[in-house]
Amino acid sequence: MKQTFSDRFSELFRRLLPAPFTIAVLLTILAFALALAFTRPHDVGLGSYTLKLASDWEDGLWNSSLLVFAVQMMLMLVLGHVLALTRPVDQFISSITRKFCHDTASAAFAVTFLTVCVALFNWGLGLVFGAIFARKVGEHARKNHFRLNYPLIGAAGYSGLMVWHGGFSGSSLAKVAEQGHLQQMMNGVLSENAIAQLPESISYTETVFGFMNIVVSAALLVILPLFMWFLGKKSDQFSDKLPVAHQTSPGIPQTRGAERLDYASWLAVGFGSIILFIAGYKALNHPMAGSLGFITPNWINLVLLGLGIALHRRFAEFLHAVDDAISGAAGILIQFPLYFGIMGLMKSSGLITLMADFFVNVSTPETFPIYTFISAGLVNIFVPSGGGQWAVQGPIIVKAATEMGIPLQKCIMALAYGDQLTNMLQPFWALPLLGITGLKAKEILSYSVLLMLIGGTLFFTALWLL
Repeated sequence: MKQTFSDRFSELFRRLLPAPFTIAVLLTILAFALALAFTRPHDVGLGSYTLKLASDWEDGLWNSSLLVFAVQMMLMLVLGHVLALTRPVDQFISSITRKFCHDTASAAFAVTFLTVCVALFNWGLGLVFGAIFARKVGEHARKNHFRLNYPLIGAAGYSGLMVWHGGFSGSSLAKVAEQGHLQQMMNGVLSENAIAQLPESISYTETVFGFMNIVVSAALLVILPLFMWFLGKKSDQFSDKLPVAHQTSPGIPQTRGAERLDYASWLAVGFGSIILFIAGYKALNHPMAGSLGFITPNWINLVLLGLGIALHRRFAEFLHAVDDAISGAAGILIQFPLYFGIMGLMKSSGLITLMADFFVNVSTPETFPIYTFISAGLVNIFVPSGGGQWAVQGPIIVKAATEMGIPLQKCIMALAYGDQLTNMLQPFWALPLLGITGLKAKEILSYSVLLMLIGGTLFFTALWLL
């Protein structure tokens, strides 16, 4: 049987790339080797310098502020996933499926458009929303006996991972919006004088709601759904096997005593509403409310927590959804500390300075954002995490941009665009979608690569012209 392009591509990834944790270990070893080769002072012995680097690596591994960042990103994924599993979201998806998904083209358009919209709000929610939506379309096609290119719909459900880093839950954008994050991150990389010149924060009005990102997001919202609609119209491949609808969940079990509180809707809805009220009060009374300075990882997670509890309506159902969602955060839990260790090693050894100087020497103010975008896309193949990538690549970008006098927000957006773009090539974050839809990576890859080409053209054009 002749192999398709996506079959060959999937096989190439399987042969060349080990598991993400293994890649993180190999990158740690590479960072050690580079630091030993290029940063060891002539008057320091190899053994003693190796021990120093090991100590610096450990300091980065357990850096308290970075571990807080890891927990923030885990909660953002888990709580977004939990929200996607609520009954109102499920009912909304079912309603849209019945009304607008009548063939491959209409389904591809609807799934892509809504998935992109949701992913711009939260990446975890967008990932699971798209996966559930794609499965619902498959179930709907099976029930109503119409032909469907199910892998194309699966790729449409994955499209949100190409826009998420330019939205509210973008790792780098959320962190630079926090007061003092840039100064803390660049401590030991820039001089005290240079650190004092850094902004206290870069708010969402300059990144998410900056002119360039609004243009890019609007273009993605129009072009991606239309492109997937076009592919659906031209498609002559139809799936023989479509998913069967899940059985409805059992009702509330018999409870007694204090156990009734676990299933008390008034308690869960009331508590979730209180959390949402606190989040709203903090937003309205924040000193930087006008510039959206209240939007930080903690505020986003507070809103997601309140919505998740209130919409699940019972603590027991909320916790059951958390159990379903928590496995998706395993990669963040175990890999982020390794990336923090790499960052600590690179900062203390001066490797960040060497890399930043290289970019300064080969770039101009016009080309540096482009180089950042391309390099971020390449790094994401090996570090499939926006937060981990920001920890490793962020200090290099900030240092080079500061020395060249380039607006930091544009360079940070360049990193965000590059990081999200190659998610269409790297199947790591597609695992939840593949599990929910029952599809294989090679089945959606040929379509997601086409999405990557469209998105790459938009990002490159925006960075060059805007």
